[in-house]
Amino acid sequence: MRYTRGVVWAGVVAAALAGTAGCGAETTRKAAEAVSHADTIMAALGRATDRTEALGSAEVKMTTEANGATPIAMKGTYSWGHGYAYDVRMDTKAAKMQTLTASPTIRTLLVDGAYYYDVDPQPSGPLKGKEWMKVDGSAVFGTAGAEAMRGNSGAGSPAASMRSLKYASDVEDLGKETVDGRSATHYRAVIDKSHMGKYKDALAGGDDTLFGSATGTVDAITMDIWVGSKDLPVRFKEVIGTMTVTMDFEKFGATADVKAPPAAQTGDVTELMKKAAARQ
Repeated sequence: MRYTRGVVWAGVVAAALAGTAGCGAETTRKAAEAVSHADTIMAALGRATDRTEALGSAEVKMTTEANGATPIAMKGTYSWGHGYAYDVRMDTKAAKMQTLTASPTIRTLLVDGAYYYDVDPQPSGPLKGKEWMKVDGSAVFGTAGAEAMRGNSGAGSPAASMRSLKYASDVEDLGKETVDGRSATHYRAVIDKSHMGKYKDALAGGDDTLFGSATGTVDAITMDIWVGSKDLPVRFKEVIGTMTVTMDFEKFGATADVKAPPAAQTGDVTELMKKAAARQ
């Protein structure tokens, strides 16, 4: 009887071990498939990043939405091959700059970390007789944030956003979609706070900066990217706290250089902007 009981218990243990081994094998298989799937996605995003960086510039349509305000649409040249720069036009009313120009759209430049706005010459103040208004990036992002936005690695450029995808903690392939009449694969990536890179410097000031007040509390950045033919992005969307930025790429490379306007035609209102932000 003792021998029989031993055989029975041996059979029970063996069955339990077999079941556990089976579950373990299935779990391992699923985990391996998940890792393989994530690797495939990261490889696709890596190819898109390399292609985007190599081409250096693009014609882009961009829309920014923040805190429920009227979305601001911009269209023009974005360049990142030799430092992040752009030359775009945006809706004057949406940007709340009607007092500075009678034009329905306002030309805006970003060069070496400073913003320039093509305004009507004003009768007095720092813009008296000037055609351009300058605002240094430090008034928008704070000193550390502005330094992070400068140079070839400038946070916020399409290339820098693409580079940050390699730090994503979670990636998904959402399948094929049609964007602007083009077939593309839709990917989604989430970057947690510890892997935000240069964005952490831009966000460090919190509500003390214009960028911080626009984005609010940011614990993660969600990025959606639609990759089309030739491993190039068709659309890129970032959700940064309460701010959403969407870029549609129309043409890569062969775009004009972006240069700052002549200093003699420029009035600097950086300090005025900083004081105004401090009073808010």
